[in-house]
Amino acid sequence: MATGPSVPPALVLPGTRMARDPERSLRRGPRRTSPELVAANQRDRLLDGFVRTVAQVGYAHTRVSDICQAAGVTRPVFYDLFKGKEDAFLAAHRYGTTMVIGAMEEAHAKAPDWPSAVRAGLGALLGILADAPAFAVMAIVEIDAVGPAGWVAREALLARFRDFFTDLPKVELPIPTDELVDTVVGGVYSAIYRRIAADRTAELPGLLPGLAYFVLAPFLGPERAAACLNPDA
Repeated sequence: MATGPSVPPALVLPGTRMARDPERSLRRGPRRTSPELVAANQRDRLLDGFVRTVAQVGYAHTRVSDICQAAGVTRPVFYDLFKGKEDAFLAAHRYGTTMVIGAMEEAHAKAPDWPSAVRAGLGALLGILADAPAFAVMAIVEIDAVGPAGWVAREALLARFRDFFTDLPKVELPIPTDELVDTVVGGVYSAIYRRIAADRTAELPGLLPGLAYFVLAPFLGPERAAACLNPDA
């Protein structure tokens, strides 16, 4: 029986931890904690609190006071670390999506061929987002509410997905390869967006067969793409 691609261990994405977990508080004691460690701790907690707040009430209704309350951090500290909530959004998005892309690249690189790499990379993406619903909402859905800066960040993310097509098998296509790749990437992103926006993030891994076929078929043809979905059959 065929098995699906292995999914990497859950990443500690922004929003996957409780910002005010007592275990994350810096312990007081005779040794003074370095300012760098204090700032890193506060930044991580603010990002977690920010992502969870945005996922709950939406970016437009998120206030800096809400973020600070969720993180257990004061407003002056927030403004020491971020220019405002847009800056915090972009920081959380950049940090989290870099981790996700890294996990996809790792899964992709371990596969023996491009069709298997597509399944592995997509499987990693869908599994990671399903395990981090607050981050998924923030990064995929609420980015629209940020405005121009959010749209730029989203386009930069989509551009990074082109790297997964650099090892395409050599095939003749009726349109430029770059144009087709962008269309495929946009279609995958749209399918993921709709599932998250409908509050069905946990169902994302179930999209793997359909999305893998959608990615493979334009480059391999329908029959070969279908065969690649179940290589052990």
